[in-house]
Amino acid sequence: MIRGAITSHIDVAQVVLYAFWIFFAGLIFYLRREDRREGYPLESEDRGVGDRGFLLIPDPKTFLRSDGSVVLAPNFERDARAPNAEKAALFPGAPLTPNGDPMRAEVGPGAYALRADVTEKTHDGRDLIAPLRIATNFAVASEGPDPIGMQVVAADRDVVGAVRDVWVDRSESMLRYYEIALEGGGRALLPVGFANVDGGKRLIKVDAILGEQFAGVPRTRDADKVTLLEEEKIAAYYAAGTLYATPARTESML
Repeated sequence: MIRGAITSHIDVAQVVLYAFWIFFAGLIFYLRREDRREGYPLESEDRGVGDRGFLLIPDPKTFLRSDGSVVLAPNFERDARAPNAEKAALFPGAPLTPNGDPMRAEVGPGAYALRADVTEKTHDGRDLIAPLRIATNFAVASEGPDPIGMQVVAADRDVVGAVRDVWVDRSESMLRYYEIALEGGGRALLPVGFANVDGGKRLIKVDAILGEQFAGVPRTRDADKVTLLEEEKIAAYYAAGTLYATPARTESML
């Protein structure tokens, strides 16, 4: 009899190999179920909501958040908002043409998720994103230009105002927004991702939107706070401008 063999045809190595295959198949099945906790069942334009399935959709799991709230997933909650746009053609997946003001249609680059209308918190319960007038233990690094006081120039070269404060991420120790005091009155938040800073000329250029469109930037309820939903709306407005700020931007390049 061969050493290590259970019978003349089965040895320990073969049993271990089969056990690994069974384990690996189970692992794949488990992971494929877990990744269906969000975003499933799939929905298509022509067939509607797909079958949830009795095998691959996992049972709801309870998630406890740091603020004490409870979330179940999957919960099969759907975004009930109807697209504020018309299809450019009849085939599934055809481009959408926004209705009315495309900057506010909430489609295309201007679409956003319905996140919670509350501020994000740090581990010790403070607002994660706050202006320097509130987060007084932060400051702009002396090695670089101080953006406070810089003029803000829109895509049409219109000077729309000046930076009066910057908003920082307390956990990441980085800038998130420039707070602009608008020439026409009021204020607007500008995400740093849409700002091109020229420290030498002390200018911040914004290519996403025109000067007159700064008046339409979504405002925050609280002058010193920004909620998750407000962040979504602000970013979506500037993103919409990258395509819809002028009619020419929706046309082909050639």
